[in-house]
Amino acid sequence: MSAVLDHPEHQAHDDHHDHAPTGWRRWVYATNHKDIGTLYLLFAFTMLMIGGLLAMVIRAELFQPGLQFVNPELFNQLTTMHGLIMVFGAIMPAFVGFANWMIPLQIGAPDMAFARLNNFSFWLLIPAGLMLVGSFFMPGGAPAAGWTMYAPLTLQMGPSMDSTILAIHLLGASSIMGSINIIVTVLNMRAPGMTLMKMPMFCWTWLITAYLLIAVMPVLAGAITMTLTDRHFGTSFFNPAAGGDPVMFQHIFWFFGHPEVYIMILPAFGIISQVVPAFSRKRLFGYASMVYATSSIAILSFIVWAHHMFTTGMPVTGQLFFMYSTMLIAVPTAVKIFNWIATMWEGSMTFETPMLFAVGFIFVFTIGGFTGLILAMAPIDLLLQDTYYVVAHFHYVLVAGSLFAMFSGFYYWSPKWTGVMYKESRGKIHFWWSLISFNVTFFPMHFLGLAGMPRRYADYPMQFADFNMMASVGAFFFGAAQVYFFFWIVLPCLRGQGEPAPQRPWNDPDGKGAEGLEWEVPSPAPFHTFATPPRLDITATRVLGARVQPEHH
Repeated sequence: MSAVLDHPEHQAHDDHHDHAPTGWRRWVYATNHKDIGTLYLLFAFTMLMIGGLLAMVIRAELFQPGLQFVNPELFNQLTTMHGLIMVFGAIMPAFVGFANWMIPLQIGAPDMAFARLNNFSFWLLIPAGLMLVGSFFMPGGAPAAGWTMYAPLTLQMGPSMDSTILAIHLLGASSIMGSINIIVTVLNMRAPGMTLMKMPMFCWTWLITAYLLIAVMPVLAGAITMTLTDRHFGTSFFNPAAGGDPVMFQHIFWFFGHPEVYIMILPAFGIISQVVPAFSRKRLFGYASMVYATSSIAILSFIVWAHHMFTTGMPVTGQLFFMYSTMLIAVPTAVKIFNWIATMWEGSMTFETPMLFAVGFIFVFTIGGFTGLILAMAPIDLLLQDTYYVVAHFHYVLVAGSLFAMFSGFYYWSPKWTGVMYKESRGKIHFWWSLISFNVTFFPMHFLGLAGMPRRYADYPMQFADFNMMASVGAFFFGAAQVYFFFWIVLPCLRGQGEPAPQRPWNDPDGKGAEGLEWEVPSPAPFHTFATPPRLDITATRVLGARVQPEHH
């Protein structure tokens, strides 16, 4: 492949502009999409570790029956903040970090559309994260109303509830600004010749996710603002003692909450759709159907919210509607899984770490999808609501889903980010260690839930002891695997320790493998890329195989 970057004038242009600012100013005033992407990823990993630490305390308490380490009030604070920190502080910012790094590289844009807005949307996360974590040190401790912040419990919490509401407002504002940036970048800054239907799948999934974020973050903002006015300004939206309706909060929250689940998984689908074809040495099977399936999931996600509310006294007609609409959403999801398997079918597959995490994702995410389908059945859900079966289900979707996809994306793109190859043996240790300990942790929770163990309880009767002990042991191993990942894989890459990465690290001797514009730039990617937009070969059916034509002057 000939690349526009080989042109001498382009090189001179890059030499002139490629001097990255140094010191703290580079990071505080960062407007470069790569630096901001790095900041997002580091912030998200920090929050992942903090949220993981809370999870370790939760599992230590549940290791055996009785109260060992924390009282029930603190236990509920831990479960609440674990959920909020992981969802809003770890998973969402990490995907925005991937978007910042990869979208301009994949569409041939010099940067994101609004560079200063990009900087601002990142720096809003820092005070928000500090407020979430700091709520433990406020009078009365952190909120203990569950991560869903259900009224009327939230109306009875101490001052930390107010700081949590403000933190979520800041995180939501950050998400909306990031989404506007992504939409404008994707729609207006693609390289000449790259139509929408030639874009890499990761860009497609993020474009759709960005629209979802803009649609639903204001809904969450409305719900928590109503909670705030109930607490301090004499309104009674959710206070039943004054004629309010706590179930209304659930409707508003889940109208945000269900699209939010897809906000946290669609970018993961995008990453897997990049990795699977690269290591199968084939084009993605059914590209157009993948785009339509992603769009269908986004649209359907708005009409399934009340499947979280089957136990609230909903009329049977309502239960039937939400049950069937939830079952319907399994169809486009199954299309994606079918397409990934069809891509692998008869491919020249190799199993480097990114592919291991991608195949692991497909396997374990499918289990999470099936348990979701079971919970969609209203009569079954009446029994399983608020049990450990639900905990198992959404951890299969969010850990084995979102997190495994992020690991896959990290291993896949880190040679382009850092310029060095991670140690393959260490990556494989991380994969097997994570996969096995994850399943040891969360698979027993299905049985606990089926046996009726309710979630968010610090104590439990003796008959649940064995599975809880298994889950706790698995959780400690899973947490240790992520510490290993940071110290033995991420840090050496950040320090530049390792084999220098070739420009196309995943291609076989015949040149088959990873395709796309991000592999047209050297490793590590220069501070400024595509100062002159690459011109794509218009005859190419898909940009993933497009040749980049050199500029002619």
